Amino acid sequence: MNMRRGLVPWLLAAVMVLLGNNGVVAAEGGAQPADQSTAVTAPTIAIDKTELNDGGTIKVRGRVPAGKQVFLEVWATEHTVRASRFDSDLDKDTQKRPYIFYLTEDMPAYYKIFVPKEMQAIIDQEKKLGRKWSYSNVLKETGAGDAFTIPAKAKIDRYQSSLMASVIGSRGDLLPTMEDKENRRRAMQLTKARFRSIDKVFGADIDLKPDGTFAADIKIREGLSPGKYKIVAVVDKKTKSEPAVFENKIAFPLIYMDNAGTSLNIFYPFLLSLFIAIFGVLMGAGGGFLMNPVLLTLFPALPHTIVAGTVTPTVLFSQGSGIYNYSKIKFINWKLGCVIGVSMLLGGFIGPKLTELVTLEQYKSAFGWILIILAALMFWQTTPGYLAKNKKEQAIMSQFKKRAEEAAKSKK
Repeated sequence: MNMRRGLVPWLLAAVMVLLGNNGVVAAEGGAQPADQSTAVTAPTIAIDKTELNDGGTIKVRGRVPAGKQVFLEVWATEHTVRASRFDSDLDKDTQKRPYIFYLTEDMPAYYKIFVPKEMQAIIDQEKKLGRKWSYSNVLKETGAGDAFTIPAKAKIDRYQSSLMASVIGSRGDLLPTMEDKENRRRAMQLTKARFRSIDKVFGADIDLKPDGTFAADIKIREGLSPGKYKIVAVVDKKTKSEPAVFENKIAFPLIYMDNAGTSLNIFYPFLLSLFIAIFGVLMGAGGGFLMNPVLLTLFPALPHTIVAGTVTPTVLFSQGSGIYNYSKIKFINWKLGCVIGVSMLLGGFIGPKLTELVTLEQYKSAFGWILIILAALMFWQTTPGYLAKNKKEQAIMSQFKKRAEEAAKSKK
C-alpha cells in the first residue's frame, strides 16, 4: 500500500508532461502561441567603414522583422550647437502673439533621419511648401516619429518676452521647464530652425526588401563636424539596433568652428577678407557691411548669427590700421567721431541679442534693403546734376584729393 501511494505523485507528473507535450505539438501544427507571435527580433546593422575624411559615403546593411518598416537615425555625438527660435506667430485660438524665445545648446552638430525610398514622395510634397514645411508632419506621414530621439532629449530653455523687449533684443523672463511632450514638440521646431532645409534632416535612401533585409548609402557631406557619429536602425519605440559608430576626420587647412557646427577651408575667407578690407577701408567702413552678405552667400552653412558676431570683432583689425593711416593724413574729425561712437556703443548692446531673435530670411531682407538704399544714395550723389548743385561738396572732394596727393608725396 505504501508503495502504491509513493507511485501516485510520479504517475501524476508523467500525465502532466504528456499533456504538455501534446499541447506544444498542437500549437506547432496550428497557430503559434501568443508569446511567440508577438516576439520581435532586434534589428541588426553593419557598416562598411568606420572612418571618413571630410565626408563621404557609409554603406549600411541590416535586417529587421519581415513586414516591418525601418528608419535610420544618424547624429554627431561629440559636438553640439545652439538652436533658437523666437515664436511671435499669431495664435489661432487666442489671437495673441506669444513672444516666447526657445533656446537649446544641445542640438547635435549633425542630425538626420533616413526613411525607405518609397517615402520620397512625402518629402517632396512637404518640400513644395517652401519655408512653411513642417518637421512634425514629415515624421507623422512617414511614421518615423519613434526615430526622433536625440533632439527630443535636449534641454530647452524658454523665455517670456514682450514686443518692447524683442525690439531692444531682450530674451525676457525664464519660464518653468516644459513637460516631455511639449519639449519634444519644441525640439522639432528647433531642429527645423537650426538646419532649415528639409533635405538636411530627412533622406529617403533605405532600400527595404520584403524579407526584412535593408541597405542604404548614407552620404555625409563635406564641411561637417569632426568626431564620432552614430547610426541606429529603428523599427518602433522599443525595437532598435545597437548603434554603429564611425568617425569623420578633418585636417588643415580645414578648421572646425564649434559655435557654427561646420568646418571651413581657412584660405577662402582669408583671401576674400583681404580684398574686402582694402575696399572697405577705402570707403571708411572697415568692410563689415560687405563681409556679412558675401559670407552668407558663399558659405550658406554658416548661421547668420555667427556671421554677424564673427565679422564684428574682425573689423577692429581693418579699422585699427585704417584709423592710424587716416589720422596721419588728418582726415579724422575726432569730435564728430566721438559723438557717433557713443551712439554706436549703445547700438552695440542691442544689436547682438536682436540678431538671435530674427530669422535668416528677416536678417537678409533687412540687410539687403539697407544696402540698396545706401547704394542708391551714394550713386545719386555722384551724378553730374547733383555735383553741379553742391559746390561745397565739390570743394570737399577737391580738398580730399589735394591731401591724398600731399600724403603720397610725403611718403616718397
